[in-house]
Amino acid sequence: MHRALRFALREYIAAVKTKGFIIGLVLAPIMMSGGAIAFFLLKDRVDTTDKTVVVIDRSGVLAPAILEAAEERNARDLYDEATREKVRPAYLFETVVPDEADPTSQRLALSERVRKGELHAFMEIGSAVVHPGENTDTRRIAYYGRSAAMDDLRGWVQWPINNTLRALRLEDAGIDQAQVSDLFHWVEIEGMGLVSVDEETGEVSEAARATPFESLLVPIIFMFLMFLMIMMSVPGMVQSVMEEKTQRIAEVLLGSIKPFEFMMGKVMGGIAVSLTSSLVYIVGGVVFVEAMAIQEFVPYRVLPWFFVYMLFAIVMFGAYAAALGSVCNEPKDAQSLTFPAILPAVIPVFVYFPVAKEPLSTFATWMSLIPPFAPTLMILRIATPEPVPVWQPIAGLVGVVIFTLLSVWVGGRLFRTAILMQGTPPKFASILRWALRG
Repeated sequence: MHRALRFALREYIAAVKTKGFIIGLVLAPIMMSGGAIAFFLLKDRVDTTDKTVVVIDRSGVLAPAILEAAEERNARDLYDEATREKVRPAYLFETVVPDEADPTSQRLALSERVRKGELHAFMEIGSAVVHPGENTDTRRIAYYGRSAAMDDLRGWVQWPINNTLRALRLEDAGIDQAQVSDLFHWVEIEGMGLVSVDEETGEVSEAARATPFESLLVPIIFMFLMFLMIMMSVPGMVQSVMEEKTQRIAEVLLGSIKPFEFMMGKVMGGIAVSLTSSLVYIVGGVVFVEAMAIQEFVPYRVLPWFFVYMLFAIVMFGAYAAALGSVCNEPKDAQSLTFPAILPAVIPVFVYFPVAKEPLSTFATWMSLIPPFAPTLMILRIATPEPVPVWQPIAGLVGVVIFTLLSVWVGGRLFRTAILMQGTPPKFASILRWALRG
């Protein structure tokens, strides 16, 4: 074991001294959170080109309200108050007379104008939208555009339309809208935690307001940090072992250490690299939350579980990856086997949202108890405000430990058999036979 530790130290120093490690340390979280960062940086970058929309109003009452609301918006919201720089596009509406004889041709002609860039979109308002009847064609409002589903203008125009419809319906019912101003007042339902009792003082603690940051964002950050630590060590291990085998470096190393010590040295080196990276990220995260004064949202109780699960996850996946790297004879073999090596770590990424949303559900519980998925999904569940029963993280850890020992044993047999083999293609039947027979 002393030789394995010395080899692990050599692997660790060789890894952290490279420029690639430093660059990866900086770029990895940026890549993982690139969408959120891009959204934050570009949220105010909008196309300020004026948008013209044609309105075909068969009701005869909504078009004037839309034009009036658009004029008020354009006068109020287009320019930044401090710089007077244009920050939003103007919404310009035009009305056309409905073609009752051939409405399809009218829609086609307007669609061609949208395709040519003459219009942004066009709307068609049914004749019975004020008092909808059974006819679905006359009570609908259709918005035609290139990207109608995601169009901000479509979302905006719903407000003046529905406000006008509400006023018209009240007027037809003989009700003065000024007398029922609170009739349509929207009451927001606040999400709250649970009232609890302080075990030391016995005092009742009021429930705190639940926030998406605490309920969803923080658990996902912890889960993706675990996933990032696995991805920073496991895929590269397949490639590293393959290179040392094909370049005959393994033959030289095996003159002084045993195959199992060789494999474990690679795995422990990966553990050291992951611990270094995680410490950098966690310390940086702690400094950030302290500076932002949001430390009450960070569940520090998760950190011991995080490091324990990460330790066994790297050993489990690392032994698996090193063993697969030992059966490769050329780069294309390593490329083919890298995906199977990381697949057990990738699967939790596809199910993290339902687990984070319902961390105490049967699905979340059983998925987090499956050993290859437990390191990421159990950390995700523990980091949520929901009180996960203590036995579940313990049971998950026991399963991970047992599966890790099995992975090391099977991986060691496969590594010992395949590391010196040259020219034998890595077929599934051969890999299974070497793993079982040694």
